[in-house]
Amino acid sequence: MPSLDLTQWAILVFSLVLVGFSKTGVSGAGTVAIALFALVLPTKISTGMLLPLLLVGDVVAVASYRRHADWPRLLRLFPWVAAGVVGGAVVVRWVDDAQMRRLIGTILLVVVTAHLWNRRRGPENSVAHNRAVAALAGVFAGFATMTANAAGPIMAIYLLAAGLPVLNFLGTSAWFFLTINAFKVPFSVALDLVTPATLAFAAVTAPAVLVGAAAGRLLIGRIDRTWFERVTVALTVVAAIRLLL
Repeated sequence: MPSLDLTQWAILVFSLVLVGFSKTGVSGAGTVAIALFALVLPTKISTGMLLPLLLVGDVVAVASYRRHADWPRLLRLFPWVAAGVVGGAVVVRWVDDAQMRRLIGTILLVVVTAHLWNRRRGPENSVAHNRAVAALAGVFAGFATMTANAAGPIMAIYLLAAGLPVLNFLGTSAWFFLTINAFKVPFSVALDLVTPATLAFAAVTAPAVLVGAAAGRLLIGRIDRTWFERVTVALTVVAAIRLLL
């Protein structure tokens, strides 16, 4: 278990409430949680601490939205995401925390810029329907999730560009992250990111994720799609800037 003061524990618990809320409510909240975790713990350690707790949230999200997934889109993405995870595992072994934060922050800003440009094209001309763009989004998402658990913004912006309704967005995201986070576990164990200590931390703090997930489930029916998109993009930008600083 990490040696933390009361303020640091409060930040971590709040972050985990946001993790749960991001799984069943506003997905961008998870990006803020990643940034807050990195404030308290070194990036690599925070990645390992967070993964088991992300899986807790993923299970809740799938249980809530399992009937709303866009499976054809998911199946097209999975091979590319797997390739990104493998590439990310190689990078994690060789880069330090500062280099990893800057790399992920840059990727997130590129993704936001591409999303805003794509919105101006209109839904009929959205590049999200292009197979090459889907492949690129998958590789970026796999790489970002392996290096910093930061695939959420990439997938959020890709699925928003695809024009998915809110429930389909959440169902597709839920199955995507449950599958990919489970796929990451052997790599994370091999890299000593997931250890008995991280599992003990997860066992103690998992209730905070469940509280956030319950809140997201209660509020999702009141969330407007336009507001949902704006908040997701704004939180992504904030997290990217935090990673670059």
